[in-house]
Formats: sequence, structure tokens, C-alpha cells
Amino acid sequence: MPLEAMPLKAEQLETIDYRAPDSAQQFVNSLRNTGFGVLTNHPIKQSLVETIYAQWQTFFDSDAKQAYLFSTETHDGFFPADVSETAKGNNVKDIKEFYHVYPWGRIPDELRENILNYYDQANALAAELLSWVEAYTPADIAANYSMALPKMIEESQRTLLRILHYPPLSGAEELGAIRAAAHEDINLLTLLPAANEPGLQVKSKQGKWLDVPSDFGNIIINTGDMLQEASGGYFPSTTHRVINPEGADKSRSRISLPLFLHPKPEVVLSERYTAESYLMERLRELGLI
Repeated sequence: MPLEAMPLKAEQLETIDYRAPDSAQQFVNSLRNTGFGVLTNHPIKQSLVETIYAQWQTFFDSDAKQAYLFSTETHDGFFPADVSETAKGNNVKDIKEFYHVYPWGRIPDELRENILNYYDQANALAAELLSWVEAYTPADIAANYSMALPKMIEESQRTLLRILHYPPLSGAEELGAIRAAAHEDINLLTLLPAANEPGLQVKSKQGKWLDVPSDFGNIIINTGDMLQEASGGYFPSTTHRVINPEGADKSRSRISLPLFLHPKPEVVLSERYTAESYLMERLRELGLI
């Protein structure tokens, strides 16, 4: 059945069973309609994610993170809150700190095994999901891809795993600051296991903010700007944000593990951009270079 014949219900994000016989088509249809897909019963073990959350919470709570300050040349390592991102079109920094993991980058020895295990598993799942996108892209849209989508990421050294720490709120935050202001991602696809606290929202086509299902064990995938660019807008890069908690939840940290699937730098996305030129433009806009 063509994708367009299977619209999602208005203003609703549905959870898709990874093991269902039509999961690939359901997933790509969800990306097409909302920019997001939420999978359950996927192959990444919840126990591994829970262990990583606990290990990295300890790291962010310690002074050890200061020994791993990020490199401006390679962008691996720890990014403290005072150099955090400012979302495109905003002038207030997000309330967060984070660590960039690449297999070739600096990683604390005691955290290396689990985080690289997760990196490999998440990267493999992301590659599979990108092949689903390729399979269900209409022929006239796919004709504009400079190469098959899975080829774009073969042996890529740019795919980034970010460990995000949203600290408890103190009440002294800058006026208007939230944990992650409304933004779109730069890359092809982003994979995110449901965080240890809710707060992720996506903006619907009707302009309404919707809560993304945050049941622990779900994995959330969204389209990034590079896939939107390569598909001529067929797959939208949807605006999303992480809102501040209320009540007792203000005292709790939030950890999340987005994997940003990036093509090789030389990959041609469109007549306007290579992956490298697009990435550099966006990093400048975010204030990270």
C-alpha cells in the first residue's frame, strides 16, 4: 500500500512494534507524516541503557568531567553549561551540559566499554532504519539522492553519540531558558532511547506541541535536516524541544543518549550542500565553532 494511503491520526504519535511484519512501512510513513517514529520491542537492551544512565550521572555529578573539556578542533569531550548550544533563532542558552563520544575520541576508561557497546548497537539499528527509509522512498524522490542512503554512512567517522545531562533546576536560570529550546537536528536520523525523565515534545503540522511517548524501553527516531535536504523536503525535519519539569520533578536530573547519524563529509546532499558544508554552517549557527 502506498505510504500516502496510510495517514496517521491527527496530532498523535503512534508507537510501532519493531517486530511487526509491516514495521518498515509504518515507520517510514510516520517519518513522512510527523518527522518522528517511536519503536518498541527493538533490539537495544534496556538494561544497557539503564547502566549507562547511572554511570554517566555519576560522571556529571563529579569534578572528573573537567579533565575532559572538549576540543575545538575535534569536538569530542565534555561541553559545560556555559558553552552549551543556543538553538537557531534563539538568544538564550539551553539548560544542559553534554559529552561527545566518538569511537576515536577521548572517553573515560571506566565508561568506555558500555558506551562503545551502545554506540555500535545504536549505529547498527540506525543503519537498518535508514535502509527502511531508502526502500520506501518514492522513485522520483530517490532519484535525487546522490547515492543510496546506507552508502552515505558507510565508514563514516562523523556519527556522534551525545550524552546529555539536564541538571536539576535551581530557580536561578536565565529568563526564558528551557532544557532544550525548539530546534531541528542537523543529521540524517537521530536515535534516542526514552530518557529517564519525560519532557520531549514535537510540534505537529497544526502547530501544537505534542508529548512524545516516553515509556522506558521505547526508542525515538526523528528526521534531521540532512535527510530533509537530500529528499527535497519529502521527509520533514520536525521541530522539537525539551521542556522544563514542574513541581517535584524540578529536583531531578535528566539524562538522554541521542545518536546523530552523519554521512561522510564528501557526500553530496543537494546542489547546494555537501554533508561537510551543511554541518559547518549549522555548527556556526549554534555557536559551537
